[in-house]
Amino acid sequence: MNTDTKRKRTKADDSAKPSTLEPLLNGNQVKIDEVRFPDMADLIGRLRFSTVDGRIWLDDQRMLLIHAKAFGALRRELIESFGLNKARGLLSRMGYVAGTYDAQMARKVRLKAAAKDMFVVGPQLHCLEGIGLSEPVRLEFDIGKGYHYGEFLWTHQVEDEEHTRYYSIGDEPMCWMQIGYASGYSSEFMGRPILYREVECQSMGQAACRIVGQPLDVWGEDAASDWSFLSGSGPSADISAEANPPINMSSAQESPANALSPVGISPGFNSVMNMVRRVAPTNAPVLFLGETGVGKEVFARALHQLSSRRAELFVAVNCAAIPEQLIESELFGAARGAYTGATEARAGRFERAEGGTLFLDEIGTLSTGAQGNLLRALQEGEIERLGDTRTRRVNVRVIAATNVDLREAVKTGEFREDLFFRLNVFPIHVPPLRERREDLPLLVTHFLNKFNRLHQRQLTGFTQRSVDAIMSYDWPGNVRELENVIERGVILADEHKAIDTTHLFTDNEEFKDAYYAINHGGKLVARQTSQFIEKKTQDSDVERVFKSINNLLSESGEDDENLAEVSLDDIEDLLLKKAIERTHGNIAAAARLLGITRPQMVYRLKHRGIVTKDE
Repeated sequence: MNTDTKRKRTKADDSAKPSTLEPLLNGNQVKIDEVRFPDMADLIGRLRFSTVDGRIWLDDQRMLLIHAKAFGALRRELIESFGLNKARGLLSRMGYVAGTYDAQMARKVRLKAAAKDMFVVGPQLHCLEGIGLSEPVRLEFDIGKGYHYGEFLWTHQVEDEEHTRYYSIGDEPMCWMQIGYASGYSSEFMGRPILYREVECQSMGQAACRIVGQPLDVWGEDAASDWSFLSGSGPSADISAEANPPINMSSAQESPANALSPVGISPGFNSVMNMVRRVAPTNAPVLFLGETGVGKEVFARALHQLSSRRAELFVAVNCAAIPEQLIESELFGAARGAYTGATEARAGRFERAEGGTLFLDEIGTLSTGAQGNLLRALQEGEIERLGDTRTRRVNVRVIAATNVDLREAVKTGEFREDLFFRLNVFPIHVPPLRERREDLPLLVTHFLNKFNRLHQRQLTGFTQRSVDAIMSYDWPGNVRELENVIERGVILADEHKAIDTTHLFTDNEEFKDAYYAINHGGKLVARQTSQFIEKKTQDSDVERVFKSINNLLSESGEDDENLAEVSLDDIEDLLLKKAIERTHGNIAAAARLLGITRPQMVYRLKHRGIVTKDE
C-alpha cells in the first residue's frame, strides 16, 4: 500500500460514522475503566508443556514457541521477496486463521461467563501468547443484532518491534498479523465479517497502537482495500492459491457426517484419510495395519462409504472370534451335510457381501486352509462352500486388518507369503493415539455427545484436571480405551456436572508423560501426574493441602507454585477422609465433627466416592 492510499484511507476514516469514529479520532474515547478483563487463571491453566513429545498445548490447540527475532527475520524476508502488499496479505491471513481458532476456544473456556468476559479471551490471549499487551478502551456488541464496536490499545507489540528493527519509522501501520487476528477472532465470535483497522501504530512513531473494529458493511466502501488483504482478493491475490473470503475455520473433518465416521484433525489422522480417499474409488484390496483399538474398522467403513459400493452391504468379520474349525464355513458357506448339524446349505460372508465390501479383522489368525481359499477368492473371484463341489463367482472387495507383523508371520511360516503379497497391495498404517494427541479433544467431545445420547445423561463437559489427565495418559488401548473411559465417566458423573478424573480413571493407570504448566506467578512448574488419580490420603497430602492454604491466606505468597497443586475439591476430600478416620468410620460422628447432618455427610461421601465401614 503506498502513501497516497494511506492518506486516502485516513481521510475516509475521519469522515466515517460520527457516532463511532469521530469521538475516537478527536480523542474523546470512553474511559478504559468501563471494560475490565477478568482473571486469566482459567486461560493459564490450559497452557501445558510436554517434555516427552516436544509439544506445547493451549487447551486443545498445539502451540509453537519461536524466537521473536526469527519471526522478524521471516517477516523481513517476505517483505523483500514479495513486497509490502503480498507480505501483508500472507501475514494478515495467517493471523485471521489463528483468531478463528482462539474464538472457538473462548466459547469453551468461558461457556457460562458473561458475553463480554467470553469475548475478551482474545485480547487476553494476545498477552498470554507473547504478542503484546492489549488494553480495552470501548467494547460493545450484540450478537443477535449483529452490532459490534471494539476499540483497543496495543503496547509492546512484537510486530512493531521487529519491523522497526529493520526499517525506519514510516507513515503506515504495520501490525498486519494481529489486525488479521482481531478480525478473524471477532468474525468467528460474531458470526459475521468484522473488520479491525489500525488508526494509530507504534511503527508510525506513536506511543501505542489503536485499533477499531466494526462490521464490514458499517465501514463502507473505503474499507474494501483492507478487507482484500484478509480475503485474498486484493494486491496479494496473485500468490494466493484461492481468492476466497475468510470463512469459519471449523474444518469439515472436525464435524463427522455421522456417528460412525472417523474423527480427528492430526497429521497422522489426515494422512490415513488421504490414503483412504485415494484408494476408495478403486477395487484394490486394502490392508489396515496398527495396534489394537486404533480404529481400523472405522476407517474401513469410511473407505466403503467413499467407494462406488457404498449402496451395498459392508460385512465385518472378526477372524479371531470364530473357532478355527468354523472359520471356513463362516467365510465361504457350507453345503448340506458338510459337517454334523449342517441340515441345510448356508451362504457364507462372501456371498452375503455380494457387490459390497467384506472386512476381515485380525486376519493374521486365519487357519492355513482358510488362507488358501481366501487367496483363490482374491485372485479368481471364486469361492467354494465347505463340502460342496460347485464354485461360485463373487464380486466382493476385501479389506483386511491386523495388529501383528505379517512379514514376521510369513518368515515363521504362520502366514502364507502369496496371500500376504496379495493383501499388501495398498497397506495403510493407522498410528496409535499417543502419536496423534491433537485428535484427543475432538474424540473426547465426540464420545461425550455419543454417550450422553445413549445413556440419556446431560454431562456438561470435563474439569480442567480431567483434561490434563486425558492429555497426559499414554492410551495403550488407543481409541477403544478412550471410548470406554469416557463412557465410564458419563455413567459415574453427577447429572448436569462436569466429569472429573475420579470418574474416568482408577489408581492403576500409569501417567508417563512429563508435563509443565504456568503457575499464577508466570513460572513454569512441573505438573505432578500422580495428582490426577485419587489415592488414600497420606500425611504428605495433609502437609501439601495445609501448606497451600497457608500460602493462599498469606500476604507474601512466597510459594505460588503450590497453588496449582491444590483445589477446593482436594480440601473437601481431605476434611471428609480425616473426619471418617478420626471417628473410626462412624458417619454420624464424622458429620457432627464437621457441623453437618448425617444425610449431608452420606451425600458428600458418595459424591466423592469415599467408602466407609458403615457401607
